[in-house]
Amino acid sequence: MERFASLLDRIIYTRSRNGKIALIADYLSTTPDPDRGWALAAMTGDLNFAFVKPALIKGLVEDRVDAELFRISRNYVGDLAETTSLIWPSFRPPEPYHAPHLGEVVEMLSTTGKAKIPAILIDLLDTLDASGRYALIKLATGALRMGVSARLAKTAFAQAFAVELDQVEEAWHALEPPFLDLFAWAEGRGPFPGDAARPIFRPFMLAHPLGDDATLDLADYAAEWKWDGIRVQIARVGDEVKLFSRTGDDISASFPEIGPAMAVEGVLDGELLVRGTAQGGGAISRSTDASADSGIATTPGLAGSFNALQQRLGRKKVTGKMLEETPAFVRLYDILYDGAEDVREHGWEVRRARLEKVVSRLPREYFDLSECINAASFEELATIRAGARDAAIEGVMLKRRDSAYLAGRRVGYWYKWKRDPLTADCVMMYAQRGHGKRSSFYSDYTFGAWTDEGELLPVGKAYSGFTDEELKWLDSFVRNHSVARFGPVREVEKSLVLEVAFDSIHPSARHKSGLAMRFPRISRIRRDKPAAEADTIEGLKSLIVD
Repeated sequence: MERFASLLDRIIYTRSRNGKIALIADYLSTTPDPDRGWALAAMTGDLNFAFVKPALIKGLVEDRVDAELFRISRNYVGDLAETTSLIWPSFRPPEPYHAPHLGEVVEMLSTTGKAKIPAILIDLLDTLDASGRYALIKLATGALRMGVSARLAKTAFAQAFAVELDQVEEAWHALEPPFLDLFAWAEGRGPFPGDAARPIFRPFMLAHPLGDDATLDLADYAAEWKWDGIRVQIARVGDEVKLFSRTGDDISASFPEIGPAMAVEGVLDGELLVRGTAQGGGAISRSTDASADSGIATTPGLAGSFNALQQRLGRKKVTGKMLEETPAFVRLYDILYDGAEDVREHGWEVRRARLEKVVSRLPREYFDLSECINAASFEELATIRAGARDAAIEGVMLKRRDSAYLAGRRVGYWYKWKRDPLTADCVMMYAQRGHGKRSSFYSDYTFGAWTDEGELLPVGKAYSGFTDEELKWLDSFVRNHSVARFGPVREVEKSLVLEVAFDSIHPSARHKSGLAMRFPRISRIRRDKPAAEADTIEGLKSLIVD
């Protein structure tokens, strides 16, 4: 437990992404099983202790210190674990003292009944020091957030053992903590632990933003509409079906109509949408698809807005009314597995032909095929794309016809050409209390974009564009994900993506990023998007108009 607490302390005070990766990699390569596996699970959100909740911790503290003092302290500090670790009155290690290993703590919290959990926690809080108490509470309540995303932790694993990140990602979802088989494979002591016999998540292929100076030969690329939903992967092996988000989360329960409709075995990639009239219309009338006359369910055109879809995101139980008012469907883009055959190494055109055959066997109510856009030149494609704004479509995707399905964002293969270049996906870095009626809320947000070296640099600050309900959610996020305080400003875990709209962007010598936005505002909270996939400084520079 001491090594784990020390790791958390060092990560919290390390600002550099590469520095955090190095710390985690060193810990994973020098810590024995199962402690390192449990640490990895904690850092990636794969640990859950059913009987340990923040309210229980709060009650334990209030039994030891004045409740009003604790309330005031917590309001000032803003974090339950940090407040408790500092205000807990006892530190009396037994003689001889044996600090429990992380694996021992996990075992106790996992196997102890609800009635005995408070006594276990009190004993641990009494015998651990402040750093240990902080680590314990973060671990036990599932609030272990210190600027480390699941992607960053997996990157550290790959670096620690000199293995491919794509393989780590793929094996990850076939395993359970403490990932003993994953470590055995990485250290050359066992086989690759992937599992083709179960519907597991495979990493998505992602697109680069298309800059205005792009010099692509359109003959080498297929063009498709970019719809405003969430990217999903649906996998079926035997009778088991799973629907995954782009981060690998199982969202099958939120969209129960999709799984049973997956009538074929395989793994498909697409955009999850809901029925409606917000997206589509005239813009797609300029599109054609070779499969349109073949009886395949090609894009019918209309879909609901992202806000309509958002009403169902994250719900564990979906009512009949929701299913009726916002029925979901998947607009399919690609195929990874055709039955049991892995087709990712084939080119896009080969996969597209396979996908068309698969779609013809799926119910049209729940699946259709993303339509290709017929354009002889970039100029013609730009004209077609110009209609995307009126049709509320995000823009256009360009996919190299001979491209294999490669995990991650690879240069030269897929590009996204959004309808509105004056939006960017940025990462919240700092938050400041507002003024007037917002004085009790953290409502002013500084956000940044990534450099090529993986550093996050501020590119703007916004305090508008969100609703009162979204403000409450953002304020809660800031309080629960703070990693440092600077007077009225809090530095937060670099994990929340904000879609920022702005009128223009200009060079600026006043900012380290070299950029300044004009009239930035928050247009959307991208809880579905990993921070590592936010936009880059170079991508924003391409939006500068001389």
